[in-house]
Amino acid sequence: MSAEAKKQPNILLIMTDQMRGDCLGIAGHPDVKTPWLDQLASKGALFPNAYTAVPSCIAARCGLLTGLCPEHHGRVGYQDRAAWNYSVTLPGELAKAGYYTKCVGKMHVHPLRNMMGFHHIELHDGYLGSYRRTDVPFYEHQSVADDYFRWLKNELGMNRDLTDTGINVNSWVARPWPYEEKYHPTNWVTDRSIDFLYSRDRSRPFFLMTSYVRPHPPFDAPQCFFDLYRDKELTPPPVGDWVNEERLARYGRIVDSDTGPADPELMRQAQIGYYACISHVDNQIGRILMALEEQNILQDTVILFCSDHGELLGDHHTYRKIQPYQGSVRIPMILWNGGLRGVQEDLVELRDVLPTFAELAGADIPENVDGISMLHPNGREYLHGEHSGGDIGNQYIVTKTDKYCWFMESGREQYFDLNSDPKELHDRIQDPMCRERVAHLRNILIRELEGREEGYTDGAVLIAGRPQKSVLELGREKQR
Repeated sequence: MSAEAKKQPNILLIMTDQMRGDCLGIAGHPDVKTPWLDQLASKGALFPNAYTAVPSCIAARCGLLTGLCPEHHGRVGYQDRAAWNYSVTLPGELAKAGYYTKCVGKMHVHPLRNMMGFHHIELHDGYLGSYRRTDVPFYEHQSVADDYFRWLKNELGMNRDLTDTGINVNSWVARPWPYEEKYHPTNWVTDRSIDFLYSRDRSRPFFLMTSYVRPHPPFDAPQCFFDLYRDKELTPPPVGDWVNEERLARYGRIVDSDTGPADPELMRQAQIGYYACISHVDNQIGRILMALEEQNILQDTVILFCSDHGELLGDHHTYRKIQPYQGSVRIPMILWNGGLRGVQEDLVELRDVLPTFAELAGADIPENVDGISMLHPNGREYLHGEHSGGDIGNQYIVTKTDKYCWFMESGREQYFDLNSDPKELHDRIQDPMCRERVAHLRNILIRELEGREEGYTDGAVLIAGRPQKSVLELGREKQR
C-alpha cells in the first residue's frame, strides 16, 4: 500500500431508519435522550437543515448509495422488488480508492443480496413482507437471505421471529422486546459491527456502514429503555390549524394507518416506544464508539450519522412518512472528525454523502453524481423532494426558511414559514402577504418537473390528477 493510501481515514457511516431530525437532545428535543449522539455532535458538525428527497426507505437509500437526485436514480416512491443496477455506488467508489467496505444491517435493495459495491454484507432488513411470500424463490426468502433471521432461529428456535411481539411492522402499537436484549436486532447489528472492527484487515482503511432498522417500527426496545419514558409527561404532537380531523376519525383505529391512533393514550404509548428505540440505538452506538477508542482508531476514523427519513409520529394527525411535513422529511445529520465543527446551516441531502466521503478518501468525485460535498458551503437555495402515493402523493420545495407543498392528485397547495412556524402549525397558502413567495417556489417546482414523464407540468402550470409512478422509466434507463 502506498504512503498516500495510509493517510486515508477510516470511514464509519452509522445510519438509522425512520428517525426524525429533531429527535436529538442537542437539537433541543424536550423529551428524547441521546447522550452518545449529543457527544458526537458537540465535538463535530451538526446539520440542522438536512433532508431526504424521497421520504421512504428504498428511494432514500438509493439517493445515499448513488449520489443521485430522485429524477436521476428514478425512485420517486415505494416499490419492492425493482432491480438495483447502478454503475456508480458509494461503497464501489471507496473500494476503488483502496478501502475495504462492509455493511452490517439494513440495505433494502433488490435482490436482497445485491452487494452494491460492498466487499461483504451481513444483512438485516427488518420485516419485509414482499420477501416472505410463498412465491418468493427460496434463496431470496427473508428466512434464508437475511443473516439476522437465520442467526435468531439458530439461537432461539426455528419458530422465533420479530413478529413474536405481536406488532405490525408499520404499527403505532408498542411493547418491550420479549427476549434477552442480546437477541434484539439493534444489538446484533452492533455486535457484528464491533466484530468487524476487531477482525478487519489492518493493512487497509475501512468503510463500515452500520445500518440499524430502529427506530422504524415495531417499537420494541428492551424494557429498560421503555422505563426511561414511561412516567414522563411527554410533549404531545403538534396539530396545525389546517388539519383534516375527518381523516383521523376514518383511519385512526387502523394500526398501520397514515394518521396514527385516534386514542390519545395510544399516541402517547407510540411516543414512548419510539423514543425508547432511539435511546436503545444511541446506547448501542456508544458501544461502537468505545470499541473504536479501545482499538486506538477513533481519532483515525471519520464518523457520519444520519437517517433515511423521519417519522411523523402523530404530527398533524399524520404517521409514518411519505408526507412532506418536517417530521417526515427532515433527518438528523452529524459529521465527526471530518474537519468541520459546530452548526452548519447549509441545506444538505442524502445524495451529498457520496461526494463527501469521496473527498475525505482523497478520491475523485464521479462526474455524474448530483450530490455536493458537505465539507464546503454549497450555496443551495432549495431542495426538491417528492413521493408518489395516491391522495398523499406530493412534491415539495424546501429552503432554510420556508416550504411549498403540492399534492399531485388533488392539486392542493400548502405554504409554511419555517422561520416563524417550525412546527408547521399555520398553512399560509391563502395569506396575501405570502403570494409572491408562493409563486416563486411554485415556479421552482414547475422548473424541476418540466419534461418529466408523468406530465405534472406543461412548463407554465402544475397539472394535477396525472398518473403517479414509483419508479421512473428514465431511472430504469439510467441503470442500463
